[in-house]
Amino acid sequence: MTVNEPSSLVCYASEADDIYMGFAGREEILAALHELLEAERAGARVALASTKSANDPDYAELMRSVRADEARWCAMLSRQIRRLGAAPSRKTGAFYKKALAIPDPLERLAFLNRGQAWVVRKLESLTPRVRDEALHADLREMLESHRVNIDRAAAHLEAEH
Repeated sequence: MTVNEPSSLVCYASEADDIYMGFAGREEILAALHELLEAERAGARVALASTKSANDPDYAELMRSVRADEARWCAMLSRQIRRLGAAPSRKTGAFYKKALAIPDPLERLAFLNRGQAWVVRKLESLTPRVRDEALHADLREMLESHRVNIDRAAAHLEAEH
């Protein structure tokens, strides 16, 4: 009996390790997911605090919406981290204290928007390197959601100036 062996390494590509194929490895992905989780937790807490101190109903509604979105992504990131066999970080990113030190609501919103833009850049660099289809889909959805939030916040800031 003759066994047909693949004639080239390309035939083994689907079986190759993620790192070998140019994708991020498990540890790199987990580190990025933890960093994102801590940032999202900070964003959620900033939005909640901003909602509580808001005098403008439009600003308060925007902050409630941002907080709900950030909480949604915290849950997704935690779920994905657990799915990868790790325990989600319980930390809150340093962004939280920096943002709350800004007393003016519009300046804080502009700072929050810069934080959202950081998340977008992080996701733009990470998602092409994620081979896991379910995680990739969740991260793409998170990316688009952050872009929408950035646009909404920018529109609010523009309307106030």
